[in-house]
Amino acid sequence: MEIELIIDNEKIDMNDFVQKVLCNIVSGAVEPLHGVGDEWTEVSLKIKQ
Repeated sequence: MEIELIIDNEKIDMNDFVQKVLCNIVSGAVEPLHGVGDEWTEVSLKIKQ
């Protein structure tokens, strides 16, 4: 898995540990959702403050 973090149009570098943690959090949150399953290929998540 790979993950990219962009905040206010600026790409934020993350070390391998942070990337793995974020990937696991997101995949763990979406896979149990009805209709998703574990065969997804891409997830887009947009958060606004």
